[in-house]
Order: sequence, then structure tokens, then C-alpha cells
Amino acid sequence: MQILLANDDGIHAPGLIAMAERLKSLGDLTVVAPAYEQSGVGHSVTYRSPLQVEEIYRDGSLFGWSVHGSPADCVKLGILELCPRRPDLVISGINAGSNYGINVLYSGTVAAAIEGAFFGITSIALSLNCSVPPDFDRAADRSMKIIRRLIQDFPEPGLLWSVNFPPSDVEMKGVRFAAMGVRRHTESIERRIDPRGKPYYWSGTDPLENHESDEGTDIAALSEHFATVTPLHFDLTKVSLLEKARSLGWD
Repeated sequence: MQILLANDDGIHAPGLIAMAERLKSLGDLTVVAPAYEQSGVGHSVTYRSPLQVEEIYRDGSLFGWSVHGSPADCVKLGILELCPRRPDLVISGINAGSNYGINVLYSGTVAAAIEGAFFGITSIALSLNCSVPPDFDRAADRSMKIIRRLIQDFPEPGLLWSVNFPPSDVEMKGVRFAAMGVRRHTESIERRIDPRGKPYYWSGTDPLENHESDEGTDIAALSEHFATVTPLHFDLTKVSLLEKARSLGWD
């Protein structure tokens, strides 16, 4: 099995390194990750400037390639240029921070997995809640168990999954398949004043408590200290409205 590993936290991120060490037991691994942190960039791609790529070594051996671009850039380059053959599996993460609810739409971690799914390759995004110092080794061990089960129980190519783990200091109760929560009840922007008296703004943090904990969602399950597994797809068409619009008979 050929595996492509990417992330949005950068080529030197501890979550990426922890997963790289374990994924080698599953197949041949190629690591392609951003040269620097790209959190929150969503599915941005680079097309107005060239993508610079550098080899990265760890302990005297080639670890992977760093890309001066986005997570989606990394996966596209990995599939088309840097992997020795077409990947059978794309893994993104482990992200330092959860990607639950509508945060999925902003996430560079999930975007890297979506890019893999664009190519018809099963892709899995992995994220760890970092409200306390994260234990990426433990999360990586848990991730491998979930990855093995997903590719065993869902062998269809091109599937897209988002996996979230609760904080490292809580007793994880198990794993739940959950829908993506889509409702927030709190938005926050912090206004500050600079030394010259001019206002500037920080986008606020987005904890679980800011979201509606609807039953069956990743928000509810993570709040109860379960890991969540969410099947995603990237067709944003609202089919019911499309059918109604077509029935109106516009010329």
C-alpha cells in the first residue's frame, strides 16, 4: 500500500511525526507537508506563484518534502509528482486542535483530505483537541486502530473521513460515528486598542461550548469524551432546492 501523509501544522509538527512513525507499518509512506503552519486556510491553492519544494531529513534519513504552499497543494503535489506511485490512502494530521462542526469548512487539515478524495483516493483527516498539552503518541496509536478498521470495513475507494479525538487528559469512552454539527450559538471577535489608539481585532477561540450540542453530532459526542468519525462529501449541491428550481420551467 502506498500512503501519502500531509497536514496543515507544518513538516516539523509533532502530530505529523507521530503518525509517520506508525504509518510505516501499514505500507510505503511519503510525507508531503507545508513548510510552515497553514491552519485555517481551508481549501486554498497556489496558482499565481511557483511551489517551492525542499527535502527534509530526520536522523540522517529522508523524512519527506516541505512545500511552500497550502495543505491542498501538498496533497496534489504528492499524488502527481512526489509519490513513487499513485497513493492508495491519504492521511492528514494529526492536527493540533479539533476540527468539529462547521470548523471543517475552515480546516486545512480536512482540506488536505478532501484533495485526496478529489482524486478518488480514500482520505482520512485526524485531529486532536488540544485544550491540554497533547499526547500525540497516544492519539497516533488510537488513529492507527481507526484507520485499519475504516479501510477494512469500508473498502470503497475515494471515501472521505474526519476523525476527532477528545483532549489527552480525559478518559476516552470509545468511538462514535457522528454527523457534522452545523450550528453555532456564539460568535466572538475580540476588539483591542493598539498603542496609537487605533482598534484591531482578534478572531475569538471556538470551543465546543460555542456550538449547539445536537444529538448525533460530533459536537455532542466529543462533549461526552468520545472520539468521533464523520463521513464527509464535497458536493455542496442542495438537491431538494435544485429539483424545485428545475420544476419551475425557466427558459
